[in-house]
Amino acid sequence: MKQPAVAGSILAGGRSRRMAGGDKALVRLAGKPLLQHVIDRVAPQVDALALSVETPSATLAAFALPQLPDPAPGHRGPLGGLLSALRHFAASHEWLLLAPCDAPFLPLNLAARLHAQAAQAGVACAVSLYQGELQPVFSIWHRSVLAELAPAVECEGQSGFKQFMRGIRYAECCWPPADPPPFFNINDEAAMAWARGRSRRPSGELSPC
Repeated sequence: MKQPAVAGSILAGGRSRRMAGGDKALVRLAGKPLLQHVIDRVAPQVDALALSVETPSATLAAFALPQLPDPAPGHRGPLGGLLSALRHFAASHEWLLLAPCDAPFLPLNLAARLHAQAAQAGVACAVSLYQGELQPVFSIWHRSVLAELAPAVECEGQSGFKQFMRGIRYAECCWPPADPPPFFNINDEAAMAWARGRSRRPSGELSPC
C-alpha cells in the first residue's frame, strides 16, 4: 500500500558510458525499455512520479512523465537530481522516493518499507542496505532535507551521496537476499545479458520482489 504524500523520482540523467554508446534507459529488456520496467514498479508505490535528467529530451518525453533538469548546467551527479526532485515536489508531497532507471528488479514495497523505517527512527532519510552495502539511490527523503541539501549542491559542489550523508542522520533499511537481487543495476552489456537471461526463465516473468 502506498504511503500518503509520497512522490517518486527516477534518476535518468546518466551518460551510459559502458553501454556501447546507447542510452541504457531505452535498451529493451523482456520486450520493453529498461526505464519502463522501473516506472512500472515505482508508479504504484507513489502518488506522483517524475524523471530526474541532466537536460530534458524528446526521447524521454515518450514516457509521459515530467522531466526535472539538474539544478545547474553541467551538473551530472545524482545529488543534483535529488535536489531538483525535492524542490519540484516540496509544496505537494512530504516525502520523495528515489530510484535509478537501471534497476528492473527493485522491490514493489520499496516506498512503504523505507517510509516506515524513517518514521520509526524519526529521521528525514532512509536508505536501503543489501548484503552489508548501502544503496543510496534506493532511498526516501523528507522535504526538510532541502535546507541542508541545497547549499551542499549549489555552494559546496557536492555531487554524490557519500559525502552528503556523512553530515546527516539517516536510517538503514535492511533487505533479505533474493533472486534476482532486488538492487541489481544494469551498468554494462554483461549485466544486461544476465538480466535478459533471467527474464527468459520458464516463468517468463521478472521477480515480484
